[in-house]
Amino acid sequence: MTQDLHVAGLPGPVIHDEIVPARAPWLHRVKAGQTLRVVDLEGNQAVDFLLYTTADDAERYSAQDTIAAQANIFLRTGSVLRSNEGRPMMTITATSVDYHDTIGGACSCESNSLRYGHHTKAQHSCVDNFLEANLRDGRGKRDMVSNVNFFMNVPVEPDGALGIVDGISAPGLTVDLRAEMDVTVVVSNCPQINNPCNGFNPTPVRMIVAA
Repeated sequence: MTQDLHVAGLPGPVIHDEIVPARAPWLHRVKAGQTLRVVDLEGNQAVDFLLYTTADDAERYSAQDTIAAQANIFLRTGSVLRSNEGRPMMTITATSVDYHDTIGGACSCESNSLRYGHHTKAQHSCVDNFLEANLRDGRGKRDMVSNVNFFMNVPVEPDGALGIVDGISAPGLTVDLRAEMDVTVVVSNCPQINNPCNGFNPTPVRMIVAA
């Protein structure tokens, strides 16, 4: 769905506005200078997120470069998502939650089986969503890298232990990202039902692109 209107807080008119159903993948191109807003419609929904450069998708989001450049594992307003070439891909210009996760990864049939039991192996996962979306551009498993988890709460204890706990989002909360180059955004609206990252109930999210 495309609109020609302004949304509060976005720098220009809306050029794309879409609801991503619960558990579904999403792929969209965002041009340099445009802003992508991710809206957690019902609250407590994790949004797994990957980036590839539109010009050459061998350059893609790098958790290592992003974490090293900012010397912090959490993403906040002002954080820059960097590529494996160290270049800025997108900048978080605003967020209505305290921080976002860079280390929790994407759920898969293998990780579900290991963590929650073999009976979960056939459950749909973020890796399935990433693969489905990436196939549209000819990318496969080897093109998947560590992802961002927007709205997901992965606290790190003083001893280095981490866990996945209740999210810190609420209905209608957002994160805005400005594209610093032409990028392809790939999203898994997380289908996880075995841990509290989605409140055990995956829900839709809204993706808005503004000029």
